[in-house]
Amino acid sequence: MASLLRVCRKALTSTATAQPLLRRGYAVESAAAIRESPDRVKWDYRGQRRIIPLGQWLPKIAVDAYVAPNVVLAGQVTVGDGSSVWNGSVLRGDLNKITIGFCCNIQERCVIHAAWNSPTGLPAHTFIERYVTVGAYSLLRSCTIEPECIIGQHSILMEGSLMETHSILEAGSVLPPGRRIPTGELWAGNPARFVRTLTHEETLEIPKLAVAINDLSTSHFSEFLPYSTAYLEVEKLKKSFGISI
Repeated sequence: MASLLRVCRKALTSTATAQPLLRRGYAVESAAAIRESPDRVKWDYRGQRRIIPLGQWLPKIAVDAYVAPNVVLAGQVTVGDGSSVWNGSVLRGDLNKITIGFCCNIQERCVIHAAWNSPTGLPAHTFIERYVTVGAYSLLRSCTIEPECIIGQHSILMEGSLMETHSILEAGSVLPPGRRIPTGELWAGNPARFVRTLTHEETLEIPKLAVAINDLSTSHFSEFLPYSTAYLEVEKLKKSFGISI
C-alpha cells in the first residue's frame, strides 16, 4: 500500500511540472502561427480619415483653405481658396460634384451631398459660390447657392433648390425641391416662404460676415500643419517633365 502511494505522488508531481512546460510550448507555437507577414499593409484606425478617394475622384483642397481635422471629404469635392469647413462636417461627393467657392464657410456639423439627377431637371450637383455662409447643422443636397448668401442654422435645402444673389434663409427653414429664393429677399419657415425684402445695408453685411468667419479660421491654422492637395498637381507636373519625384 505504501509503495502504491509513493507511485501516485510521483505521477502527480511529474504531471504538475509538465503542465507549465506544455502551456509554454503551446504559447510559442500559437505566436509563431499568428506572426504577421512583412508584406501585409498596416492600417492605423485610431485616427479619422479626412480625405477619402472614390475611384478616380479625389477631393481637392486649396492651399489657403481651412478644413478641420475631423471633417470628411469624399469623392468629387472641391474646396476653393480662402474657404473654411468647420468641425464635424461631411461633404460626400460620391454621386455628383460638390463645389465650395471662394471665401465660403461651412460651419459645424453640416452635411452636403449631391444626387445622381434632379427630378426638377435642374443641375444635380451642389454648387456654392463665393462669400456664402452656411450655418451649423444644415443639410444641402443638389442645390445651387449664388454669391453672397446666408443660410441659417439647422436649415435644409432639397434637390434643385436655388438661392439667388443677396438672399437670406433664416434658421430652421426648409427649402423644398425646385424652390427659388429671388435676389434680395429674406425667406423663412417650413416650407420656406417670403418674409420681406432686404435693405441695402443688410446686403452689404453678407460678404463681411463671410470674410470675418474666414479670418477667424486663420487663427486655427497654427494648431495644425498646413495641408492641401496641391502637392498632387506638382507630382503630375514632375512626371510630365520626366523629373524624378
